[in-house]
Amino acid sequence: MAAALAVLCAGAAAQGTAAVPTAQLPGVEVIGTSPLPGQGIDRDLLPYATQLIRRERIDQAQSVNLSDFMNRRVAGVQLNDIQGSPFQGDLTYRGFRASPLIGAGQGLSVYLDGVRINEPFGDVINFDLVPEFAVRTISLVPGANPAFGLNSLGGALAYSTHDGRSAPGLQGEIGAGSFGRKRVDLSYGVADDSGWHAYVAATAFDEHGWRDHSEGDLQHFFGKLGHDDGSTAWSLGLLLGRSDLVGNGLLPGYGIEDGELSRDLYFHRRESVYTYPDRTENRLDQLAFNLHQTLDASSTLSALAYVRRTGRDTVNGDEADTDDDNTGGEGNPEPSGTNAAFNTTRTRQTGYGAGISYARNSGAHQWQLGATVDASRVRYRQLEQEGFFTPDRGVVPAEGEPVELAADVEGRSTSVGVYATDTWQVASRTHLTGTLRYNRSRVSNQLTTRDDDSGQIEDKPRERFSYTSLNPALGVAHRLEGGPTLFANVARNTRVPTVIELGCADPEEPCRLPAGLQADPYLEQVKSTTVEAGMRWPIAPGMRLNVEAFRTDNRDDILFRSVSVNGQLGYFANFPKTRHQGVDSEFSATLGALELGVGYSFLDATYQAHGVLRQGERNVTITPGTRIAGLPRHSLKLAADWRVAAGVTLGADAQLYSSRTVSGNEDGLLEDPVDGEQPEAHRLKVPGYGLLHLRANWKPNKTWELYANVNNVFDRRYETFGALAETMFSPTGAYTGQERDALFVAPGAGRSFYVGLRMKF
Repeated sequence: MAAALAVLCAGAAAQGTAAVPTAQLPGVEVIGTSPLPGQGIDRDLLPYATQLIRRERIDQAQSVNLSDFMNRRVAGVQLNDIQGSPFQGDLTYRGFRASPLIGAGQGLSVYLDGVRINEPFGDVINFDLVPEFAVRTISLVPGANPAFGLNSLGGALAYSTHDGRSAPGLQGEIGAGSFGRKRVDLSYGVADDSGWHAYVAATAFDEHGWRDHSEGDLQHFFGKLGHDDGSTAWSLGLLLGRSDLVGNGLLPGYGIEDGELSRDLYFHRRESVYTYPDRTENRLDQLAFNLHQTLDASSTLSALAYVRRTGRDTVNGDEADTDDDNTGGEGNPEPSGTNAAFNTTRTRQTGYGAGISYARNSGAHQWQLGATVDASRVRYRQLEQEGFFTPDRGVVPAEGEPVELAADVEGRSTSVGVYATDTWQVASRTHLTGTLRYNRSRVSNQLTTRDDDSGQIEDKPRERFSYTSLNPALGVAHRLEGGPTLFANVARNTRVPTVIELGCADPEEPCRLPAGLQADPYLEQVKSTTVEAGMRWPIAPGMRLNVEAFRTDNRDDILFRSVSVNGQLGYFANFPKTRHQGVDSEFSATLGALELGVGYSFLDATYQAHGVLRQGERNVTITPGTRIAGLPRHSLKLAADWRVAAGVTLGADAQLYSSRTVSGNEDGLLEDPVDGEQPEAHRLKVPGYGLLHLRANWKPNKTWELYANVNNVFDRRYETFGALAETMFSPTGAYTGQERDALFVAPGAGRSFYVGLRMKF
């Protein structure tokens, strides 16, 4: 549970979200400073910025889901639509990822009511299993803050949920719109004077999807029971989640021949998919217990315990690693032999843990001591079967072909952390905050794989790896007389390699993701250091400006070095150094009936060492300063809400992003040098774009609210990611059996409409 976490710590966070207009109320906002909630302090005393999203703002924005809200409103956040499903987005913050994609370089820790929900197998985040309707606040804490446990390299994202006191009565929401999208949410909360409270919430979602073969659905149930007598408060939360979603991935956007680009399948049909099926079924059962005990007027004790079980089953139709080249060409697109692979995986994970902390006010000091333990076990199995492509690029298993084991792994991990944090008032307007955390982790696995040459099943030796780290942080906040608060902070944190990374780390035996595990050399843990400084300035009542500059250096970063983009083959390896630096700024103002918000971010994400990365079909030569693919340098987010009459509000959001580097073309080349001859340089970019979304809502009374929105008003064609790869299909999608170079892109959804009705009794 990596630290009974952030949520609670960040759950009371402070600082408004970028591009989220918020009126500034008088008084002090109190937030936590460490994993378990202790005695909160004024946010202006802390040396770092925390962005807070409240439920009211989420509802007002009418976003597709919580990830989409952060993409529209939070400075530094971007959502890459690599999978094509709204609940499988690849979320980045300052260039660090929280992604459902196995193999993505994860750099954010994510928590739900104090429970770490990064999955043990790959640290992935299943956003589709977050009970969104029950979420009360979302907090985002930047940087390598050690108080938030392992994997908090670029920051920590924390969800906190409602209980019967914060959401009493019956509440519901029903909506429908484009792409066959339908959603129903219901909740009921109750509390009495004796301190008992209870809350239940349920969600059902279904859609046809905006791309071909992309239907999906999910269901959530969340319940919480608790009691608070003023000195002892406890709650028991149960979360059940199920989803069946399709993520169709990248699509050939441009064919490449002799350095010239020509329009490909994406422009032939925007809704196309490259190959299918690409289906993921997720299941979750989670039980968590939280306790908060007031010992006296100056000290409190907090504790958390949880158990979490998840299951994932995938079906993927891909190009074969080798094919029989049996095809009649475009005139006869259906192949006469096997040329595809039908892959299935089964993953079962169990995580459990506990945490405890003691917090106390002692004169000029507000300090906290705590300890956490998180353990997990994983079982993963991958099967492969030869198949062939249908005329519309579906993959069908070949009749009579055996289903073969590709990989089987059993893994375990245990992490123990002990931490201390203190905020010390050294002068009337100056505070120092220091944190120190010790972590010890142990990861082991047992691999069973099929030898590529002999075809024999082999049991690999059981491997065990241990990691330790001591991570400090120190910062200062100083409030100028009658003006802004200035702050600066330096922090260090680490990320331990996961079972999948340790099991796929040999370039001689690349694995398939999701993941055929082949070998397990030692990988170093990632060591991340953040230096940041900024200003929080309440310019006037209802008006605030926040600016922060940052630099985060990762040493021994763990990167997936792809061997084949379409075949999903590759391996994990340490890279000496990467860097993410830039500026996040936000301005919000309330001017009578008009609320405005502006968020601007600059991000310079680069490799900072010499090396060679396997990106798709290429060996990309990396030099210090080479940009990391897929991350725009500039992003601007605008929001406006106008109360035109009693109960009637009109609103708009706009996002503008600059261009981004293409994966596999980081060095400006389309192919590797041959016999020492350097090919002609061709630097490709995914172009920048701007999107506009409009919305309206009518609330005739406190019980009912009707809303409607239009997303991507101008039906802008845009792409959020690009990668060089090879395709065996013509620009119209017919199988040819002949490889050709192409620029694959992640297409964004076109214009859509949605209407909904909210009720509250």
